Amino acid sequence: MIISDGVRLAVRASGHPDGVPTLQLSGGPGCVHYLPDAPADAPVRLFAPEPRGVGASEGGTHDIARALADLEEIRRANGIEDWAVVGHSFGADLALAYAVERPRSIRGVIGACGTGVQHDRDWSAAYHARKDDDPSRVDIEYSPEVHRSLLTSWRSWIKEPSLLRRLSRLTVPVSFLVAGQDIRPSWPVEQLAQLIPGATLTALPDVPHDFWHSHPEVWTEQVSLASQF
Repeated sequence: MIISDGVRLAVRASGHPDGVPTLQLSGGPGCVHYLPDAPADAPVRLFAPEPRGVGASEGGTHDIARALADLEEIRRANGIEDWAVVGHSFGADLALAYAVERPRSIRGVIGACGTGVQHDRDWSAAYHARKDDDPSRVDIEYSPEVHRSLLTSWRSWIKEPSLLRRLSRLTVPVSFLVAGQDIRPSWPVEQLAQLIPGATLTALPDVPHDFWHSHPEVWTEQVSLASQF
């Protein structure tokens, strides 16, 4: 589809045509969309965009505000009043930012294996100490330039003075998933689950970070739960 500034974005649709409209966001930032399609009989209609400047999408480097504006244009172009959002890794973080900035567009969020709203040295040290030994690691195509621009913008966004107050007043239902075999420390997500009113936290003890790849049936099950929002 072509959005308002003339950039063509690649968006893949799957699942049941009459299912609950659901946006699926992969991570990175700046990765091609790597998450699996929904089965034809799933209770969701799944929309999977690639970020601008990545994979089959045109454009280039951009910030969080532009990323969220692109998602809004995709929603409106498909005639969707509001949709569920499912995100993995950085996609989970972006889904949360989407809920904060555009709450009326979202009926609920499922955030899997996110990193939370932090830029913490201890967290980074723990992650980098183990990342090369991660047995679940999947090599995924990405744009280094888009990765840098979005990560820089994200680290600015999470320092916004009123962010924690806005999170503590969020009315969008949020469900966090943490993978028991993830090498990434889960404490930032656990804190968010305590901060956001009504948020839930579910541990998936026997799966790794990239369980969408190693346990696709578990991923599909979690995506289907978006239909309950």
